[in-house]
Amino acid sequence: MNSDLNFLNPSERFVSSRRRFVGGAGLLALAASPLAALAARGLDTGEGVTFANGPRPLLKYPGKRPLISVTTRPPHLETPFEVFNEGPITANDAFFVRYHLANIPTSVDPATYRLAVKGLVSTPLSLSLDDLKGLAEPVEIVAVNQCSGNSRGYSSPRVFGAQLANGAMGNARWVGVPLKKVLEKAGIAAGAKQVTFNGLDTPVLPSTPDFRKALDVEHALHSDVMLAWSMNGEALPFLNGYPIKLIVPGYFGTYWVKHLSEIEVIDHTFDGHDAFFMTTAYRMPDNDCQCVAPGTTAAKTRPISTLPVRSFITSVVAGGVLPVGRRLDLKGIAFDSGAGLKTVEVSIDGGQSWRTANLGADLGRYSFREWRLPISFAKRGRTLLMVRASNQQGEVQPATADWNPGGYRRHVIESTAVTVV
Repeated sequence: MNSDLNFLNPSERFVSSRRRFVGGAGLLALAASPLAALAARGLDTGEGVTFANGPRPLLKYPGKRPLISVTTRPPHLETPFEVFNEGPITANDAFFVRYHLANIPTSVDPATYRLAVKGLVSTPLSLSLDDLKGLAEPVEIVAVNQCSGNSRGYSSPRVFGAQLANGAMGNARWVGVPLKKVLEKAGIAAGAKQVTFNGLDTPVLPSTPDFRKALDVEHALHSDVMLAWSMNGEALPFLNGYPIKLIVPGYFGTYWVKHLSEIEVIDHTFDGHDAFFMTTAYRMPDNDCQCVAPGTTAAKTRPISTLPVRSFITSVVAGGVLPVGRRLDLKGIAFDSGAGLKTVEVSIDGGQSWRTANLGADLGRYSFREWRLPISFAKRGRTLLMVRASNQQGEVQPATADWNPGGYRRHVIESTAVTVV
């Protein structure tokens, strides 16, 4: 169903239906909306983070609680980090939002929505939402969606791009149909090499490349890659890709195309003007560490792909004050690309000694996994809490941050400075 967005006074921010984001005037209306006033006020996020591009205000968009505003056109919203202490599943209204193109859809009618499947297929398809839901038995996967530039703001030296802290990630239960079932129904023809994906968002100018992504055919046919219509038991939030979102577990969010409208099977490696986000953007140095010396460029690159192993402390914030001689339960999350976590270790003395934390419930190999560790401090003063994770493939978080020109894939050991009193 569709309904109009109501522009309310600044104290109420925004209220909307699930299906509609912005009224007929589109995002241009934001310039004269309560958003502009809120952005000008520069509300404090409470994170103690200051980046080169200025204040990071909290704004409330339709279907979302107040999130950190990175940009307003297109909407780019980061999850306040305290949300990750609420549990391993990130609530829909707290889930981060990332668009690349300013012409985002303002409404989608589920009755007229169609997904086109074309290219090197035996039978081109035009699938309605009901067609997709009836195509095969629905499957569920719990998986982390993390922006490639999550934590970019901490790069040193600084790099171009959205100056993000650690909140451009989230973990959800996705329900949908395996992409494999859709491709099997269409019938992939001989000679197919890649599958490309496009959504309903479009460029403002003809010179701007469309946002399209590609997977090798073998990857597209993997049973875990899916087309989701449900997120945490509800229809996808509009700002997270309603009505259909491509889910690529274990891969960075750049591949998770929102408002999916077109799938095309091709006989070559995706290239050309509209392959910009594969051939030019989202590239990593083509070496073992996927890094280069700070301030330099790579001689050869490859598309960004899998998530590195990573962990965070969520129950204590930087600058926190903790009591001496009292037991505390330290808590956090860890994840990787699906190899499976092996250990999570914690240091409360700046890395001089490490203890193994207790891992919580396993919600699936692509999911956040909670960890806990009882701790106590023997003396007062300032100290550094640190956490590092390793996985079953032997990958361990590095002690010093790797660097690349895009500020992508940061996964250094996280440190949280606290004072014990």
